[in-house]
Amino acid sequence: MAGKIPVELVDEVGLYVSERKVYPREQGGFFQTLRKAAVFWLLGMYYGFAWLQWDDRQAVLWDLPARKFYIFGLSFWPQDFFYLALLLIMAGLTLFFFTALAGRLWCGYACPQTVWTEVFIWMERWTEGDRNKRMKLDAAPWSREKLLRKGSKHVLWLVFALWTGFTFVGYFTPIRDLAARMVPFEWGGWETFWVLFYSLATWGNAGVLREQVCKYMCPYARFQSAMFDRNTLIIAYDPMRGEPRGARKKNALASVLQRARGLLPMDIATSAVVHAAQHRSAADLKAGARATTGLVVDAQEGLPPPPEVNSPEDLGDCIDCTICVQVCPTGIDIRNGLQYECIACGACVDACDSVMDKMGYPRGLIRNTTQNALDGKPSRILRPRILVYGTLLLLLLVGFGVGIATRAPLLVDVIRDRNALYRVAADGSIENAYLLRIVNKEDRPHVFTVRIEGAPDIVLVEAGATHAAAAGEVLTVPVTLRAPAGRVRGRADLRFVVDSDAEGVQAVEETRFFGPIP
Repeated sequence: MAGKIPVELVDEVGLYVSERKVYPREQGGFFQTLRKAAVFWLLGMYYGFAWLQWDDRQAVLWDLPARKFYIFGLSFWPQDFFYLALLLIMAGLTLFFFTALAGRLWCGYACPQTVWTEVFIWMERWTEGDRNKRMKLDAAPWSREKLLRKGSKHVLWLVFALWTGFTFVGYFTPIRDLAARMVPFEWGGWETFWVLFYSLATWGNAGVLREQVCKYMCPYARFQSAMFDRNTLIIAYDPMRGEPRGARKKNALASVLQRARGLLPMDIATSAVVHAAQHRSAADLKAGARATTGLVVDAQEGLPPPPEVNSPEDLGDCIDCTICVQVCPTGIDIRNGLQYECIACGACVDACDSVMDKMGYPRGLIRNTTQNALDGKPSRILRPRILVYGTLLLLLLVGFGVGIATRAPLLVDVIRDRNALYRVAADGSIENAYLLRIVNKEDRPHVFTVRIEGAPDIVLVEAGATHAAAAGEVLTVPVTLRAPAGRVRGRADLRFVVDSDAEGVQAVEETRFFGPIP
C-alpha cells in the first residue's frame, strides 16, 4: 500500500474516523458453496471431536495435569515434543505453499476468525434480515422491533459463544465430566474463567470486530505480499475488459469479447480504474467501499488520460452494479486492484458471474487468475518455489508419519543416587543405586523385566524381578548394581535393558558404574 492515507479515513480536522460497519450481502455460487462446506466441516470437527470416545477415554484430550495429549489412538508425552515442533513447521510450510500457489486460501476458507464470523453473520441475517434491512434497522431509531431483533441476535451470539467456550475447555477437561458438573454448578475457578474468556473472545472477534481483525490485527495480511509473485493465483478484476464501467439495459449491448471494441490496453484500463475511484458514481458511494490501494489513492502519474465514453459502444462489460462490493466481507472494491484486506473468499467472483449471466456476457470479469495472465503474459502455476515447498512438505509429512508409526512404546530414564557416588557393603563389594523411570506409553498394560549388558563383572541385585505397569503408567523402580571388591576401579560403562512382554519391544539406556580409585 502506498504511503498516502485514503481520504475516506480522515475527517475534516485531520483525525481518523471510526470504522464503518460492513453489511455483506448474501451470495450463492461455487465459491460460497465451498465456504459453507468448509464451515460445516471445520466446526463439525471442533464441536464433535470433543464428544467422541476412544475405548475408556475421550478421543481428543489435552490432559495438562498428567502431561499427556490424546488424539484418537495416539498418546503423546512430553518426550514427544519433537513431533509438535515438526507439526508446527509443517503448518508454516503449508501456509507458504498455499499462499504462493493461490493466495490467501487460509483466510478465506479455514481461518477461525473467518469461519466463526461467517456463522455469526448467518445468525445476524436470521434475526435482522438481508443487507438492506440490516442497514435500515441500524439507521432507524430505537423501537420495540429493533430491540427485539437486536436482542435476539445477541442472545443467539451469546449462546453460540458460550457453547464455543465450553467446547474449548472440554478439550482440556473431559467434556462429559464438565457437562455433568454444570448442574449443579461445580466447575473450578479456572474452568469457569476459561469458558467465559473464550466465549467473550468469540463474541467480540466474530460478532463485533469481524473484518477489523483481518485488517488491523492479523499479521498475515501484512506480510502475505512477500509470498506473492506474478504467478500466484489471486482474485482479480479484468480492467481491460470491464472499463470504462457504466450502467446499461439488459441485452442492450454485447460483451466487449463479442464486439469490435475488444480489450483496452492495460495502461488505459488502469487509468480508467483510477478515474472511476476518484470520481465515484452514486452506486459506488452507496456501496460504501473504501479506496485502500496505492493504485487509486495516488495521482495518475505516468498514466494516459482515461478513455472517453461517447456512446454505449465505448463501455466495457462492468455495469457498475457494485454487487461485488456489497458481498465483500471486508468491504473493499476488488475493481481497485489487489488489496491486503482481500481474504480470497471468492464472493465477488460468484456475484459478478451471476450478473454476467443475467446480462448474457461470458463469465470471468472477476476471476481467479494471475497477474501475468491479466497482463497477457504466460503464467506458470507449477514454478520452482511451488515445487520446492511441495517437496519439502511431502518429505516432512512422510517423516512425520513414519516417526509416529515407529515411535517406541516404551521409554526408560536412569537416575543415579545423588547422595553417594558408591557404597561399600559389609563383604567389601561395591554397590551403586539407581532409579529407573519406566514409561508405558501404550494404552494397555505391560509387564517389564530389567537386565544389564556390557559389564560382566557387575550384577543386578534385583535380576529376574518383574514390574507391571498399567496403561500409560510411569513406574519408578529402585535397582542396585553390585561388583566384587577390586573388580571395578574408577568407572565402568554399561547399559540397562528393559524388556516388555510385548514381542520385540525393549528400551536401552546407557549409564556408568563407579568404584573406588586406588
